[in-house]
Amino acid sequence: MHRRNFLKTGSLAGLTLSTLVAASCSQPATDDKKPDTTATDSKDDLFELSEATITDLQEKMKAKQYTSHLLTELYLKRIDEIDKNGPKLNSVIELNKDALNMADAMDKEREKGKVRGPLHGIPVLIKDNINTGDNMHTTAGSLALSDNFAKQDAFIIHKLREAGAVLLGKTNLSEWANFRSTHSTSAWSSRGGQTKCPYILDRNPSGSSAGSGSAVAANLCTIAIGTETDGSIVSPSSVNGLVGIKPTVGLWSRSGIIPISKTQDTAGPMARTVKDAAIFLGALAGVDPQDSFTLAGKGKAEADYTRFLDVDGLKGKRLGVEKSAMDGNPGMVALLKDAIKTMQSKGATVIEVELNKELKDIGKSEFPVLLYEFKDGLNLYLSNANSKVKTLADVIAYNKQNEAKAMPFFKQETLELAQAKGDLNTEEYLKAVKQTNTGTRKAIDKILTDNKLDAIIGPTNGPAVCIDLVNGDYDNGFGFSSPAAMAGYPHITVPMGLLHGLPIGLSFFSTAWKEGDIIKLGYAYEQASKKRVKPLFKVDLLG
Repeated sequence: MHRRNFLKTGSLAGLTLSTLVAASCSQPATDDKKPDTTATDSKDDLFELSEATITDLQEKMKAKQYTSHLLTELYLKRIDEIDKNGPKLNSVIELNKDALNMADAMDKEREKGKVRGPLHGIPVLIKDNINTGDNMHTTAGSLALSDNFAKQDAFIIHKLREAGAVLLGKTNLSEWANFRSTHSTSAWSSRGGQTKCPYILDRNPSGSSAGSGSAVAANLCTIAIGTETDGSIVSPSSVNGLVGIKPTVGLWSRSGIIPISKTQDTAGPMARTVKDAAIFLGALAGVDPQDSFTLAGKGKAEADYTRFLDVDGLKGKRLGVEKSAMDGNPGMVALLKDAIKTMQSKGATVIEVELNKELKDIGKSEFPVLLYEFKDGLNLYLSNANSKVKTLADVIAYNKQNEAKAMPFFKQETLELAQAKGDLNTEEYLKAVKQTNTGTRKAIDKILTDNKLDAIIGPTNGPAVCIDLVNGDYDNGFGFSSPAAMAGYPHITVPMGLLHGLPIGLSFFSTAWKEGDIIKLGYAYEQASKKRVKPLFKVDLLG
């Protein structure tokens, strides 16, 4: 989750604007290592699969130019060169020892004429809070869970295997999906260390799906899975120049995923193109008896969201742009105005709306809701996990006993606040969850209906901030993740341009189960603007 959105002020800080920091920042040394000073200019980056899409790779395999085995080898080599050496992004927390065997199995099927679908043989990275019933750990980046090997795949991983994808490995994340401390640094975990932004290496790739964002941006894989409670897919996607989709809560199952919130959690795709994200979205959607929220998606989920890819998808559409986004950092406002002109040139009508005002008080209830649901959900997950740690109280105790390694930079105030809460029958929780979830839905739906809008838009957030393990995260100017997150509504971010070499995304969100509609809008904007730029791996802003 994108912690800064509400923990800094106890309200919707993510809907406020401030002056963005554009100065160079020093990369702090971590784990007693000196900061890396090397960089690879993307102009000299000759990786043969650079910016390759799912369609590109399928065509190459169909033409027998590549096999899944070769693709997997190339990405594993890329991870070694870029992630572990060279720029040292540190986005991959663990590699899958069975990746090449999985690729070989998919190659054998292809040789026999069997192709399961568009993901057949495609290498994928997944976030390390998602169960895989194999040789890989599932830890949420926490040393406390370093002994946790899941008994079975999460539902979406089962779907992923069925689709024929190759699991390359797991990505680093903000520990406990950024729900450990009010002073934490995004993209840092006690198990995985600090992940970097591939555009400028002393910048933070945001979180909590930091490793997934950094890895896809740097072409360490074709596509990755992230998870979001509030901003954890769309924020790192925006900061890393990606397309990210946070689905309606219930479109993708959450069973087998280390939880924060049963009302807001969801996994989703992070990709370099809208088409790749759309392919991935449909492949993993489905009803799971272990997640009651997926029952609401029966008959609403699409098996193939690529049917919504329409270059004329903006024609005749009405979009509401968040008014407060039009008065902030001049560079970001200029990017937004340019995006609006592009959409208008493609037939869209754009008007100003003030969702900000409607949600100002509602946002104050979000954090209490998450504290209650985190305690309840984590205790349930741990009670069935293959770990000595069985409760939230055990996690807190472990961190205290191993403070030097588990908490060298920031502590665990959020875990302790959650532990102090009661169960989900507590009056405070019931009141807060009604206000947060139902109240936000009513506010969004009213603006959509009253203004006859197809979607609400705005900058996803500001550019990447400096890595600061001493002071923790700071506000990067604007964030638009909270409305769709609190409502459980679908949200897509698409690259909008660069500010001082740092990407900023454009958000589109609407009401429940409207993934197809916002994909259509996002695709039409993407094709008209073409704002995705490969990272430069610059050492700092001035270099």
